[in-house]
Amino acid sequence: MDVRTKETIRYLGYGKHAVDEKTLQSIEESFEELVRIAEKKSISQIFDLCVKDENQLVIENIEIFSRNLRTNLRDCKQVVLFAATLGTDVDRLIRKTQVVDMAKTVVMQACAAALLEEFCDELQNEVAEQLQKQGKYIRPRFSPGYGDFSILHQKDFISLLDTPKMIGLSMTESYMLTPTKSVTAVIGISETQTDCDSNACENCKKTDCKYKRG
Repeated sequence: MDVRTKETIRYLGYGKHAVDEKTLQSIEESFEELVRIAEKKSISQIFDLCVKDENQLVIENIEIFSRNLRTNLRDCKQVVLFAATLGTDVDRLIRKTQVVDMAKTVVMQACAAALLEEFCDELQNEVAEQLQKQGKYIRPRFSPGYGDFSILHQKDFISLLDTPKMIGLSMTESYMLTPTKSVTAVIGISETQTDCDSNACENCKKTDCKYKRG
């Protein structure tokens, strides 16, 4: 079983329970459709990081109060801000499927989330490889909405990276990204290598999440 299928099963909340063949077939079909229409786009930029105290950070002109993010960015003097999206056609396909098959829609939502995560992993790995050539290392990516890192900072990142113009990514009045299968995140840059895992899920402090990776 490939990684994206395992991730989809995790998003569907199966945990350690066996997955039936019908669901596995639906996952396979959903990925075939999504991969065919997804228009992956991303943008990233490096900014200086100023740490004022254990809870307050400044990225460019953005003032952030977050103990969780501060912990994630320990020993970092710069960060990569990035945004990624699967494009509007994925949203259209999910809405179209919702009209005729609600069960398939649930599976497709999970598949799209797994596909986006895979894309972000690829982008993160590219950043890591580029920075390692300069003797620098990255921290796990951290998105607005994780822990005490306010989701309201979605707006700041979208503005700073000019994502509506650059990759067609905008935001609703309720601070939800559109297209929905999109993400913004911070990746810390440090001259100190650590043993921390590059995936945010493993580093999340929430212990009762049924979607947490094993």
